[in-house]
Amino acid sequence: MTDSTRADQRPTGTGTAGARPGVSAPSPGPEAPISAPEAPAADAPKRVVRVGDRVFQTLATGSGVFVVALIAAVGIFLLVRALPALQADQVNFLFSRVWDTSDPANLKFGIADLAWVTVASSLVALVIAMPLSCGIALFLTQYAPRSLARPFAYIVDLLAAVPSVVYGLWGVVALAPATKPVATWLNTELGFIPIFGPGNVPADSGANIFTAGIVLAVMILPTITGVTREVFQRTPTAHIEGAQALGATRWEVVRTTVWPFGRNGFIGGSMLGLGRALGETVALTIILSGVNIGPQYSIFDAGATFASKIALGSNEFNNNMQVGAYISAGLVLFVITFAVNAIARWIENASGKGKA
Repeated sequence: MTDSTRADQRPTGTGTAGARPGVSAPSPGPEAPISAPEAPAADAPKRVVRVGDRVFQTLATGSGVFVVALIAAVGIFLLVRALPALQADQVNFLFSRVWDTSDPANLKFGIADLAWVTVASSLVALVIAMPLSCGIALFLTQYAPRSLARPFAYIVDLLAAVPSVVYGLWGVVALAPATKPVATWLNTELGFIPIFGPGNVPADSGANIFTAGIVLAVMILPTITGVTREVFQRTPTAHIEGAQALGATRWEVVRTTVWPFGRNGFIGGSMLGLGRALGETVALTIILSGVNIGPQYSIFDAGATFASKIALGSNEFNNNMQVGAYISAGLVLFVITFAVNAIARWIENASGKGKA
C-alpha cells in the first residue's frame, strides 16, 4: 500500500487544534454578553481614619480659617474707623500734601507726602539690598566651602534679630557721617536729575531718605538673602552636574542653571523684603522726623512715612475723628503691604508651576 493510499484512508476531521482526529469540533455558540463589574460586597473593609489624622486636619483647617478671618477683621476694623474721618476730610485724601488734624471739626489730611517718603525710602533700600542679597546667596550656595558657608549664613540671619531702635541710632550716629561724602557728590554731580536734586534738608545732614534707605537695606537683607539662598540650594543636582559635564565653568553653571531656576524665588523674596521696609517705624522715626517742611521729591528729603506718622501722632489719639485720620493712613499702608505680599506669593506659585 502506498503512502498516498494510507493518507486517503485516514479519518478526516475538522475543528480546532487539539481536537481528536475524526471528531468534529462543536460549533461556537453565541458570545456571552459583557456584564457590568460587580459591586463591592457590603462587607468590604472601609477606609479607616485615625483620630490623630482627624484632629490634625481640624487644627490645620481651623488655623487657616483663623488667619484669613483675622486679616479680614483687621481690614474691616480699619475701614469702619476710617470712614467718618474720610467723610469729614476737607481736602483730597489721596493727593493733598496737607496734614492738619489739630482741629477735629476741621480736618485736613492727605497722604501724598507720606506716600512719597514711604515708597522712596523702601525703593532705595530695595535697589541696594537686591544685588547684595543675590550675591551673598550665590556665594553661600555655589562658591563658599561648607565650613565657611554655614557660620556666615548664621551671621547674616542674625541681622534680623537686631532691634529697630538700634538700627535707627546706628544710622544717625555712625552711618550718616560716613555717607556724607557720597551724598554730597550725588547731589552736586547728579543734581540735575530731580531725584538727586536738593531736598528739604541739606544733602550732607544724614537725616534724609538716602540714609534711611541704606538702613532699611541692611534691615531687609536677611529676609531677601534667606529666601534666595533656600531657592538656589534647591537647584536640581542633575542640572548642575550636567552643565559641569559639558565643560561649563562655575559662572556658566550659575548663569545657565542656578539663576534660571531661582530667579522667580529671588523676586518673591525681594517683594517680601519690600513689605518689611514699607512697615518699618522706629528706625525711620529716628532718622527722618526732624523736619516739618514738605518734601521736594528728592532722596535728600526728610519727613514721615505712614508708620512713623502714626507713631508721632499718638498724642492726638484722644478724639475719634483725629484717630480716624491716622487710621486712614494705616489703612492705606495695610492695603499696600497686603498687595506686595500677595504679589510675592503669586510669583512664588508661578515659579513652582513652571518647575513642575
